Amino acid sequence: MNGRVLRIELKRSVAPWAGLVVLGGSLAFLCLINGMWWRGAAAWTAQWTSMALTTRCMLAYLWPLAVGFGAVHGLRDSRSRMTELLTTTPRPAWRRTALSAGATAITLASGFGLLVLVGGVQVALGATTYLPLGWPVISLVAVLALVAAALFGMGVARALPSMLTPPVLVVLFLAATVLLRLFTDEALPTGHLPNRLSLLSPVTEMPREMLLTLSGSVDLGQTLWLLGLLATGFALLVAATRRARLLAVAPVLVGAALALLILPAAPRDTYVVDKAAAALVCDGPVCVTQAHRSRLPELAPRGKEALRVLHDALGDQAPTSVREETALRELAGQRELSGGVVLVDLDDPLIAHAAGAELTRQLVVQGLMPNCEPRTDWEGGGLVDVPVQSVAASWALGDHQLQPLQKPETDPYSSRSWANAEAAWEKLTALPPAEQRSRIAAARTAALSCTGKQLAVLTGDTSQ
Repeated sequence: MNGRVLRIELKRSVAPWAGLVVLGGSLAFLCLINGMWWRGAAAWTAQWTSMALTTRCMLAYLWPLAVGFGAVHGLRDSRSRMTELLTTTPRPAWRRTALSAGATAITLASGFGLLVLVGGVQVALGATTYLPLGWPVISLVAVLALVAAALFGMGVARALPSMLTPPVLVVLFLAATVLLRLFTDEALPTGHLPNRLSLLSPVTEMPREMLLTLSGSVDLGQTLWLLGLLATGFALLVAATRRARLLAVAPVLVGAALALLILPAAPRDTYVVDKAAAALVCDGPVCVTQAHRSRLPELAPRGKEALRVLHDALGDQAPTSVREETALRELAGQRELSGGVVLVDLDDPLIAHAAGAELTRQLVVQGLMPNCEPRTDWEGGGLVDVPVQSVAASWALGDHQLQPLQKPETDPYSSRSWANAEAAWEKLTALPPAEQRSRIAAARTAALSCTGKQLAVLTGDTSQ
């Protein structure tokens, strides 16, 4: 009997539409828009944690929609004027309510689960070999958030049977997600409100750093708060008296209080580095993170070749190892450079898309004249250094003419920059070998100190 009723609910209620909107809307947003979630090491199809965080980011609009769908479902009895009739039936109210709420929960969980499945298949078919244990928790909390919002909407609509209830709830939840939002401009996501308060929203930000994940205290605190929200929604659904409705508010208050005690107060304890993913895996002097272990077979021989070239060019001052860059930084913040290590930023498009001899050239550049400004899809900095970096790489690799690291642009600024690089190349190669080495070493010092005077050092122009 219960199974038959549940099937009827799934066929004739608003519940299936909720699941379709969750799945279809999210896939349309993620797949039809060429956004930042497709680029870099933190792309949503590149790593399991990035996939989980990106799909959960969809809660920014799915959470308000879930409470709206729940409220519309909760108005069904009052719209059909069956409320008094249903109270006279021998079936307990909680059992009748459980079937209706269960149908909504099943469709929402199925819709979001299929979304995660689509992302998971792409990650599994990708290059990564790292499988973290914590990523399913991120997605399960998202499912709980959707179900809790829907049941809360159903309960409030049952207690306040008005056609204004669904839109008002949607607007309130949407406003809450905006006010409680965290921003990724800093090294760690931070919000405008106190951190514990911001974490009452289950919405995550689009991941910018591949190594970051949510801490266990965040998962636990949000789970308690959402369970309280769910319990209040269910209690409002079955409440038949004014007193019962007032008591139904207790679970959400208790859940919020417990969550505020558990949720971290500081951003550094909210998003934390996945230590297992950040652990270094090495082949001789070339090291990458465990998350990018699949890149090591390609990177190791090229890194060793680059170190040999750098030793020939710089002698004892040359770096002795190649290591993937793992330091967290604010958006557009300067990189933490080191003269003894070639830092490899796999978010740098020039490095990420390079292979073979071109990859060796890019590694030589990072050891000889690294860019201080990060060169990622999120920031776009560091491109101004490409012309002078091309000069340094061509010199170290013994090219007979200047070889650009990327195809020069045709705008006036780029044309002028490349013309200056050509002039610097001609001046540098016309000098005696000892003087060439001296200027390259001085330009490298300028690059490591982030003075931006590499080109002037190469040309001997002391007036800049």
